[in-house]
Amino acid sequence: MEKQGFSTRAVHAGEARDKAGNAVTTPIFQTATYAFRDTHELIEYMEGNIEREEYGRYGNPTQRVVERKLAALDGGEAALLFSTGMCAITTTLLGMLGRGSHIVLTEDGYRRTRQFCRTLLHRLGIECTFVETCNYAALEAAIRPSTRLIFSESPTNPHLRVMDLDKLAEIGRKHNVKIAIDSTFATPFNQRPLDFGIDLVIHSATKYLGGHNDLLAGVVVGSHGLISVIRDMQAMLGGIADPHTAYLLLRGMKTLGLRIRKQNDNGMAVARFLEGHPRVRRVYYPGLSSHPDYKIACEQMKGFGGVVSFEIDGDLQAASTFIDRLQIPYIAPSLGGVETLIEQPALMSYYEMTSEERAAIGISDELIRLSLGVEDADDLIADLDQALSGI
Repeated sequence: MEKQGFSTRAVHAGEARDKAGNAVTTPIFQTATYAFRDTHELIEYMEGNIEREEYGRYGNPTQRVVERKLAALDGGEAALLFSTGMCAITTTLLGMLGRGSHIVLTEDGYRRTRQFCRTLLHRLGIECTFVETCNYAALEAAIRPSTRLIFSESPTNPHLRVMDLDKLAEIGRKHNVKIAIDSTFATPFNQRPLDFGIDLVIHSATKYLGGHNDLLAGVVVGSHGLISVIRDMQAMLGGIADPHTAYLLLRGMKTLGLRIRKQNDNGMAVARFLEGHPRVRRVYYPGLSSHPDYKIACEQMKGFGGVVSFEIDGDLQAASTFIDRLQIPYIAPSLGGVETLIEQPALMSYYEMTSEERAAIGISDELIRLSLGVEDADDLIADLDQALSGI
């Protein structure tokens, strides 16, 4: 199956040819608990001699199919499905780290990940060090004897920095430290971190993998050993995805290749348009030669994704006026769905900060994050152009 094309694997990987009831699609196993035929079967299960389900918090047949498909797409031995992407991150960190241990993270990334590390992990006696994104000397210098994990995103949110995965993996091997990458913005279609020697890859499946803005889920992919450790933590914390969510995710992933190709095309077309517009000060998109990580992005990514961040000339109000003039995008958080979404980070994710606090972490009042859907690029560009002309 690994030798087959991406879309063939997206449709068929992880699924049995013959399914219950002769169905073409995998059924939803809407059950919370599973019966044993007799005590002998129960003992065989408890002894580890047979594989089957026992209780919904430990697994579900629909969930297992999704996990096998996700593992196949990302090139991992195993995958574990969660209720949300944030739950995938937090459970992974709790499973990999213990009191007295240390984690190194890059600064540019999802604010809730940083918040979790600075608050809850700190209260649990786990030390965190944040380093400048793509500063590999600083990252390596931050490693201590107690360091157990290096965590980063690639591309990052919202500035779309692209980490050199080969270099990261080399640092990890040199210091015997595991590496985890949140690859939500890339998806397995554009980038497979495990192929570069990264230990764990995490996705918010709410985004591109689901693809339709109608589910919440997360996944972590890696070796059997590491996933087993995280699975044990999930069994205690209970952050599972329900069978219906697993089914929706399974359905969404079958068109992942088709959607990402279109979103890659839309991202590049819109990024080029914005970079040439006189009302746009700067564009952040790894497919543009002006991006600081353009070279490494070209080397390790198949495509550059559907998220384009940019700053317009003006102030907070000018950015708001621009967004309010748009007719196609929805003003909404999240990304990766078939509908184009737009947000002004200063008024959404970072609203509670002052302008000075936001500026200190690179979030200007004029920064806009645009997540392209699968609409026609010409229509999106025309809409952006008319909105920019009105500010």
